[in-house]
Amino acid sequence: MQGTPWQTALAGAFTHPQALFEFLQLDPALLPAALQAATTFPLRVPLGYAALMRKGDPADPLLRQVLPLAQELQDQAGFDTNPVGDLQAEALPGLLQKYRGRALLIATGACAINCRYCFRRHYPYQQGSATPRQQRQILEHLRRDESLSEVILSGGDPLLLDDRRLAGWLDDLAAIPHLRRLRLHSRLPVVLPERISESLARLLAASRLQTVMVIHANHPREISAAVADGLQQLSEQGIRLLNQSVLLRGVNDSAETLAELSEQLFGASVMPYYLHLLDRVDGAAHFELPAAESQQIYQALLAALPGYLVPRLVREEVGAPSKTPVI
Repeated sequence: MQGTPWQTALAGAFTHPQALFEFLQLDPALLPAALQAATTFPLRVPLGYAALMRKGDPADPLLRQVLPLAQELQDQAGFDTNPVGDLQAEALPGLLQKYRGRALLIATGACAINCRYCFRRHYPYQQGSATPRQQRQILEHLRRDESLSEVILSGGDPLLLDDRRLAGWLDDLAAIPHLRRLRLHSRLPVVLPERISESLARLLAASRLQTVMVIHANHPREISAAVADGLQQLSEQGIRLLNQSVLLRGVNDSAETLAELSEQLFGASVMPYYLHLLDRVDGAAHFELPAAESQQIYQALLAALPGYLVPRLVREEVGAPSKTPVI
């Protein structure tokens, strides 16, 4: 059976370092380290996203986000496999509750892209995802907890659910009277724009819940024409669009890059929302910036842009009642 265009694009993703190296004409001397690092966290990169990278440049900021490196295998003090306290926040398998009034659903463990800095790169998805079998139990929990006003669909990436399964979740959540908002956290609008369609936008817009989509873009070159077109489709259907980024060494560690990202996002109807300091997950220490340097970059960003285009600089701390502002 032939899949949808987005499923076809997903199936064509790079999953072996050698194939990506050949496509990008990278130095083969770097391949052994990539192969070794990929054994602990596999490579996955959609072809369309790889096509935005500069060929022959191992320092390309888009490539750096997905290229397995030897540094990932080095133990670093202060880095661990559960950096934001997801495991402690589990109310049920597939359901996390950290903050007042909100619950987060691990709708799937699947992603279209494996970002090397991902704070859930070690998350036990086999035990901690909201499978169809667990859906009834999760919904009953949400119905009972009348303190909740918002449910967040996360993952993995919730947009890797097909429209039928996504519609099932949307209908079931909309039937819970005390819920007001539905939020989706997704990288797919950026790395697999084929997923965004008029039918998906209408599906999300049809819910009685106020629908917010938080996308994840880190660099202005990620906002291609195809990405911008998809985001506009969502916006035209009334979906509120926000972006969260991670401040990453070698990717977006300059005020100029971050300012251009905000401009590109706003041009595509997306409001800059959060700029996260790196979550200290095992395997990602090489992305971290010193606190003083991070704050200098942010101060320069404040001076470069009008306030509404400046995302809030935050860190996530285990057990805190909210994201923690840094400045």
